[in-house]
Amino acid sequence: MKILTVRCSKCGAKIFRYLKVGEGQLWHCWKNRILEDYSIHDGEEIRCRCGSLIGVDVGVYIKLRRKAVYY
Repeated sequence: MKILTVRCSKCGAKIFRYLKVGEGQLWHCWKNRILEDYSIHDGEEIRCRCGSLIGVDVGVYIKLRRKAVYY
């Protein structure tokens, strides 16, 4: 397990502190593994403070947009 700081690709601001389990890419974030949430929730859309669309809330996880974040 690793603790990741997920950041916006556009402005570099923190989006989440996330507990990553396993290997591989971060395609979605399970809500129960988000330790700190700095994002803005606009309905189902998850946005950075700069307004950039980060992902979509689909229930138990947030599906991230490709290349919208880095960690």
